[in-house]
Amino acid sequence: MFGGMQRRIVSMWFPRLASDRSLRARPAEGPFALALTQENAERIHCLSAKAERLGLQRGMTMADARAYCPDLVSRPADLPGDSRFLAMLARWATRYCPWVGLDGADGLVLDVTGATHLAGGESALLADMRQRLARAGLSVRLGLADSRGAAWALAHWAEGIAPKGHVRDVLAPLPVAALRLDAPVCDALRRLGLQTVGALMATPRAPLARRFGPALMQRLDQALGDLPEAISPQAEAPHYGIRLTLPEPIGRTEDVMAGTARLLDRLCARLKAQDSGARVLELTLRRVDQASQTVELRLAGPMRDPARILPLFRRGIEAADAGFGIDQLRLEATLAEPLPPEQITRAGPARQGAALDDLITRIGTRIGLENVQRFLPADSHIPERSFLIAPAAFSRPEGAWVSPRPRPLRLFAPEPVTATAPGPQPPRQFRWRRMALATARATGPERITPEWWLEDAAWHSGLRDYWRIDTRQGRALWMFHTPQAPGWFVQGEFA
Repeated sequence: MFGGMQRRIVSMWFPRLASDRSLRARPAEGPFALALTQENAERIHCLSAKAERLGLQRGMTMADARAYCPDLVSRPADLPGDSRFLAMLARWATRYCPWVGLDGADGLVLDVTGATHLAGGESALLADMRQRLARAGLSVRLGLADSRGAAWALAHWAEGIAPKGHVRDVLAPLPVAALRLDAPVCDALRRLGLQTVGALMATPRAPLARRFGPALMQRLDQALGDLPEAISPQAEAPHYGIRLTLPEPIGRTEDVMAGTARLLDRLCARLKAQDSGARVLELTLRRVDQASQTVELRLAGPMRDPARILPLFRRGIEAADAGFGIDQLRLEATLAEPLPPEQITRAGPARQGAALDDLITRIGTRIGLENVQRFLPADSHIPERSFLIAPAAFSRPEGAWVSPRPRPLRLFAPEPVTATAPGPQPPRQFRWRRMALATARATGPERITPEWWLEDAAWHSGLRDYWRIDTRQGRALWMFHTPQAPGWFVQGEFA
């Protein structure tokens, strides 16, 4: 009982959640299935009703499915996307009651105790759920009973409503799998002749508990309502938004900065309580004429230090048009990332790179964070592929630059040279970029072969022998010779 009322639970089961979600985004005619790689084989993860009527089943390999149904349309499954979609459905279901929880990967459970009369009764409540979900293109099975286990059993095995106080009568004809038991336990019970829940209830409990353990009796008691089962609703995501309404309009930059400072103190305190840091901040300036100006600040790293963040807003605030005055400020962290507490030492915070993040942010506010880039090492011995270029704000230095031989600081596309004797040994004299050069010292060779598993038109000529050529004119060049088509090229220059 709950506050003098009989507890009532609704179980929502979406038997084709993944396929329905995919078809909502991209409709497809004919049988449809989602594929997922399991046990080194591509198998059906979820399928449409039309595919089921053709005899296809979950777990079937895609090769067998296409043999049965050549017209089958398939796409790869998106498990994270399905989880996000189910969480969205849980938020939608709060229209019926405030207590909504997830039930596995394809179901919801709702505690509608005391709320069914708002929809006109239990039958009207389930009818409204079916109608709205069908209009959204989702197939659903619903069960309503006094306990969570009984509601789950009805949704999966006998869709409908169990009258109050009649859970035993409703569950008795259902198979033992309706108690949410593992498949081996269900098989063992069927071998003993216990096919239905009613037969299980009529059997003495002690022998069953000795043979199958306490989990069997626990599931039975949960379904009958003798053992309570909690429903855990999803926690609301923290909201990082602060508003400040001013008694008089302001327009000076310093006044707006002072108001922003007050908002930052409160926002950063909220971020600290969640061990998070802001990556993107939006300051909305509402004017007295109801027009708004937005100042966006994108940070190079998660921050929650008001003293560091406030100066970064000045450029955007100075460029904003205050009009006849600003009467409201709103600051929101539209993107936040985890930022655990830092160990403080005598020299300051243990985390390094805060000053660099501030510098990247300052430069990024002028030219864009994506245009501030850094080089990262890549696992390849091909010179052109030995590094990656990534935005500095969204990457961190990784690993060490390991090279068996020195590499030039300047690297460019191979440029041919004119040599008097284009043999395998470095030429004594050659011309490059209209300059006549003479070799003073040659170091090498370093032979580099193409990566045959990658397509690269520049390396179709085969292997290369690289040399460092120190010229009498003072230039240190990185040159290579191609034995397959004899010729010399310059690809880099040492400092």
